[in-house]
Amino acid sequence: MHHLVSSPSVGASADADGPCGADLATGSRTSYRVITALVAAATGVSVEVLLARHRCTAPVAAARQLAMYLAHVALGLTQTEVALAFGRDRTTVAHACRRIEDLRDQAAFDRKVARMEECLRWVMER
Repeated sequence: MHHLVSSPSVGASADADGPCGADLATGSRTSYRVITALVAAATGVSVEVLLARHRCTAPVAAARQLAMYLAHVALGLTQTEVALAFGRDRTTVAHACRRIEDLRDQAAFDRKVARMEECLRWVMER
């Protein structure tokens, strides 16, 4: 899980294009695609790997859990909707949400997730 805390910062500073930068802001407005693009940029795990249906390494699992958490919490999708989007079971999404909530007790991780939530809100308002 440390991989997510030490990965490149997303939204650390706002520019003329908003807190996410031009690439994400001008990309697809589809919430699912926005989340996977944001998590891929923040973690270094490609969108293709995030969406792969097979088991994976711990850093990939952590990135996937973060994407599922953001879809549920930041966008207000139900766990069932998130599960369908990611090709997973609802209980897997529930586990991911609990795991990310536990990690948010770490200040650095919480700041990173808060920046990502801010970025998602900014993009979805456009």
